[in-house]
Amino acid sequence: MIRSMTAFAGNEAEIGNLTLSCELRTVNHRYCDISFKLPDRLRFMESDLRALIAAKIKRGKVECIINSKKQANDGQSLVVNHDAVAALLAAANEIEQQMLAPLSFSALEVLAFPGIQQESDNDREQLKSGVSALVGQTLGQLLEVREREGAQLGELIAERCLKMQEFVTSAGKRMPEVLLQLRSKLKDRITELVAEPDFDRLEQELVFLAQKLDISEELDRLETHITEVLRVLKQKDPVGRRLDFLMQELNREANTLGSKSADKEMTQISIELKVLIEQMREQIQNVE
Repeated sequence: MIRSMTAFAGNEAEIGNLTLSCELRTVNHRYCDISFKLPDRLRFMESDLRALIAAKIKRGKVECIINSKKQANDGQSLVVNHDAVAALLAAANEIEQQMLAPLSFSALEVLAFPGIQQESDNDREQLKSGVSALVGQTLGQLLEVREREGAQLGELIAERCLKMQEFVTSAGKRMPEVLLQLRSKLKDRITELVAEPDFDRLEQELVFLAQKLDISEELDRLETHITEVLRVLKQKDPVGRRLDFLMQELNREANTLGSKSADKEMTQISIELKVLIEQMREQIQNVE
């Protein structure tokens, strides 16, 4: 089953005296690109969270946003980083000496500075475990969305593959009639130009033209690539890049088929094939 690269999932959890919300967004990208927006108290977890997400997502641009807010005071006391307070006051005193009119600030303003409040060791471990579980749960929901959308993309691509097979079959059936019409036109034309045409030489020319206009190899390769696309769609591993390559190969054969077209119907078949390939290419841009 293929996966889409576009999805969203969000969750909330209460961890200690905090309420945390996690949002995961993914869009299409050539590689796996993971970015974070985390509160300062969770910066120490960024590498672990990156590894957690990268283990499940192989392709796409991923944005992980985690917000936190303290719950109403439940009797727990604040843990103050006294070294950070001392450093902050010393820096403020140094700056005030250079000011004409120093401004005072309150203890609450000091507490609001990053790094002044700190988590105890027990709180830190609880936070790490809780956040990992929250992100893991959200990631699971995100993957479910990617799989659902991927299944829809797979159906659309498979439908177009089956339609392409119909056009390839039509082209194969049409080719003998095209060669017969070409043979007839050439004979008529030469008969008009030469009173006594050399039909042996004409047969040689017809063999040469038939080889030049033979599209059997292109039709065989188109059929092979279409079969491969349908096979790849059933794989569980990320297949977006392989499908990209197959679209290039299909387009190359469709272009060659168009260049060898000898009548209006064959040209139209080539155009229809290229339209279907382009539609599939657009869908595959969003496949992991």
